Amino acid sequence: MKPEELAKLTAYLRKTFNNPGLSVRARPQKKDSGEVYLGEDFLGVIFRDEEDGELSYNFSMAILEFDLEE
Repeated sequence: MKPEELAKLTAYLRKTFNNPGLSVRARPQKKDSGEVYLGEDFLGVIFRDEEDGELSYNFSMAILEFDLEE
């Protein structure tokens, strides 16, 4: 993803979740996706999907069982 696209996604996620700690960063050697972070904690991957002239993004986040334990 281009830097402008990463910045737009970062702004969107920060506004949507009311959290300035969120960021979308480039993935090494991947141009179709970015990594989503909360501070320095990796949350998941956001994929760019362009099909039939329409652009959308899909966010995938794995939640491990031990993360649910308090």
